[in-house]
Amino acid sequence: MSPSTNDHSQGADISAPLLILASSSPRRQELVRTFRLPYKVVVSDADEAVEPNMLPEQVVEELSLRKAQAVLEHKLSAEDKPGIVIGSDTIVVLEDRILGKPVDEADAFSMLKGLQGRTHRVYSGVACIHTDTGEEPDSHETADGAGGMSRLPEKEGESSGEVGAVVLGDTGQYRLCARLPGGSPGAIVGHTVSHVTFRPMSDEEIYAYIKTGEPRDKAGSYGVQGLGAVFIEKIEGDFYSVMGLPLNMLYQMLLTFKADPFKTFYER
Repeated sequence: MSPSTNDHSQGADISAPLLILASSSPRRQELVRTFRLPYKVVVSDADEAVEPNMLPEQVVEELSLRKAQAVLEHKLSAEDKPGIVIGSDTIVVLEDRILGKPVDEADAFSMLKGLQGRTHRVYSGVACIHTDTGEEPDSHETADGAGGMSRLPEKEGESSGEVGAVVLGDTGQYRLCARLPGGSPGAIVGHTVSHVTFRPMSDEEIYAYIKTGEPRDKAGSYGVQGLGAVFIEKIEGDFYSVMGLPLNMLYQMLLTFKADPFKTFYER
């Protein structure tokens, strides 16, 4: 077992497909444990560069799929079947500007200064890819329809929820984007969007928060689950999406793959 791979199956429903979280984020690892399903962590090394003209929802869906595919194609073994690889990505958007992780303290200050006293959007993407394609893991090419998994054709209006997507109120949507050889779901991708309002903050508060180190590895330079929560006046949308993994949407995706955290309770 490599240093980037950890098995956390003890006490879980061993009859369920293995969840394979393609993320090094401690927050996402904490959230995936909520499902009480067997899981392991396999860190993705996918390239996260995207085209500059992509919409925020396209960015998080593209990166989520890319992270899951990188793990599927290069980092799995026969022991990981049947399994579901989960990729996720979160970005903060202020007006039309995407805020990633800060490059230094000055960058973190600039982001937080811009967020204070205003409302911004947080987009979280999730992709789930089934490992059971009948091919070796390193031969999968989900996005191109190779490796035993057929990619569904793009449909006009699909990304807006008009065609081919399951819409979750005004918070998000997901869609099937590939099928396995037998016709069952092979890959699902979706995104959520939440609105977060910060209260006005003084420069002293911002500098002090940066000195805690919390903003260092977080999109938008803050963590909703940490000390950054003291600056948030309200959240309209999904709290767990802002934290980094939209549990409501992921749960419904997992049901499509027959991974049900309530299964053993139904059978009692």
